[in-house]
Amino acid sequence: MQQRTLVIKNRLGLHARAAARLVKLASGFESNVQLARSDARDRTVNAKSIFGVLLLAATQGTRIDLIVEGVDEAEAMESLCELIEGNFGEG
Repeated sequence: MQQRTLVIKNRLGLHARAAARLVKLASGFESNVQLARSDARDRTVNAKSIFGVLLLAATQGTRIDLIVEGVDEAEAMESLCELIEGNFGEG
């Protein structure tokens, strides 16, 4: 299992388009991918579910925990961190 804490930096936060990109990328991996707000770790969501990701209500500046476990966890963690740290491909 790998875990990393990241900050949502883009101005609009984890809105629908950004969430869709994250879900699409996470769904491409066999590993189990979970997200949680760092201020509410008792509530994790499946990062392969658009509804779950949107329920995080992660605005700009929100710290999130990315938890990945499975056969391709290293590749999944690297790709997902790159997406989030790259502001979901938004300017």
